Amino acid sequence: MPKCKKCGKQIFFLKTTKGKPMPCDPDEVVYWADPKGKERVVTRNGEVIACRLTGDENEATGIGYIPHWGTCTHADEFRK
Repeated sequence: MPKCKKCGKQIFFLKTTKGKPMPCDPDEVVYWADPKGKERVVTRNGEVIACRLTGDENEATGIGYIPHWGTCTHADEFRK
């Protein structure tokens, strides 16, 4: 599994619905879709969804992956 060039954590790439590779953290997370949510997840089929990462597990929307730019300690260095 590849590692982030800046922070050294393991990542993997999911292809988004727009065909672009998105670096993601390898652990799956449960999410609750929320158009006003400040978090983002990428689903297995490449959808990027605004969401919350907490809530009633019986009402969860699904499982996805956190984009690595959301957790990388050096994310600002990758932004254009």
